[in-house]
This record gives sequence, structure tokens and C-alpha cells, in this order.
Amino acid sequence: MKIDRLHIKYENSTLVDISFEIKNSLALVGQSGSGKSLTLKALLNMLPDSMVLDLNMQSSFELKNGETLAFVPQNPFTALSPLTKISKQFFSTKKKMQELFSQVGLDMELAERFPPELSGGQLQRVIIAMALSSNPKLLLLDEPTTALDPKNTEVIINLLKSLQKKMKFKMLFVTHDMFSAESLCEDICVIKNGEVIESGILKEVLEKPKDEYTRVLISSNFSHREFRI
Repeated sequence: MKIDRLHIKYENSTLVDISFEIKNSLALVGQSGSGKSLTLKALLNMLPDSMVLDLNMQSSFELKNGETLAFVPQNPFTALSPLTKISKQFFSTKKKMQELFSQVGLDMELAERFPPELSGGQLQRVIIAMALSSNPKLLLLDEPTTALDPKNTEVIINLLKSLQKKMKFKMLFVTHDMFSAESLCEDICVIKNGEVIESGILKEVLEKPKDEYTRVLISSNFSHREFRI
């Protein structure tokens, strides 16, 4: 799918004005305040009424939440009600839930537990299973490994790669972490202040970034690389 223009305006100010293409898996990378979250909210139709969206795209499917479009949030600990068993929050048939639990490597016994009884890695796999229950065409990922330790981060990224091969969905991975992006995505779009600074094949951009902003992002990640996968 190709976003010819995603333009978000608030009063007389342009907040985001970008274009990008999701061929298979795209990392949308930028520092806090760059426009990543607004872009996600726009695609999810979750912008506040005070903002105006102009979205032009070319796609074989419409963006419909819960049908063609699914979302994995940043923090699995706040994504589910802590007072309700997981099975009661999984809006799918029991057969489908069993199938998805198996695909994400979880025992069905966990479905009868409350979210606080699971680890962060287990909870994130539950969230991924829920997101994929509608067989979406596009999976939006909002830094899904931020709340996880390095070991669980690697597990989740490898799981997403495996599921994408099986289920053939496209991925938009929103992050500030270049190394998680490199592990998961083929292409990259770097944004700053609501504008595209650099885009292309991810490995090529990492090897030879053209813009100073991209180089700063990469060097910042290098300084913390011992904590990354």
C-alpha cells in the first residue's frame, strides 16, 4: 500500500505532512515529537476532532479497524483490563483463540488467568494473538518491545517475523530504536517535525545515512547497543 499524502492540520498549523509506501515491512523512525504517534492515530482513525486529516492512499484494501487493520500497543501491561480473565477479553471463537495461542507459543491454560498473572513477554504475545484474530491486512506496531527486556524483545521480534511469513500481512513498525527496526523491517522512513527526512531500504540507510538527523539517531542507538538485541 502507498500513502501518497498524510496531512494533519491543527488550526493554521501543519503537524504532519508525509508520504510513504509499505511494501512488506516499514519502520517509521523518529525521536519523540516527530509525528510518529500522530501518524498511527491517523491510520487508526483516532485523531481528536480538533485536528483535520487529509489522507490519500493507494491500496488493495480499505483501512477498517478490527477488519483489515490491527494494532499492537507499546505497553502490554496497560492494554488489557487487569480484573478480567484473558479469555473474556479475546473476542473470537474458542477454536480461533486456541489456534492463535498455539501460533504465538502460549499454553491455553494462560487464557483463564488475569493479565497481572502473566509476564510482560507473555502478555505481549496475547496482545499479538488478539490483533491477528481478524486476519488483518496491515498490522500497526507502536514500539511493542519498549516495556520488555532484551531476551523477550528478541522473542517478540522473531515471532512477528514468523507470523508475517505465515499470515502475509504488511507491517508498519513505529519506533525510535534503529536496531529493533533493523531486525524486523525491510524499509525505513525517518521523520522529523512531521516531515520525511530520509527513506529507503533499511540496511542501506543504516550503512550510509544521508541526513545528519538520521546519523544522530543511529549513533544514539549505538551508545546503548549492549542493551539491544
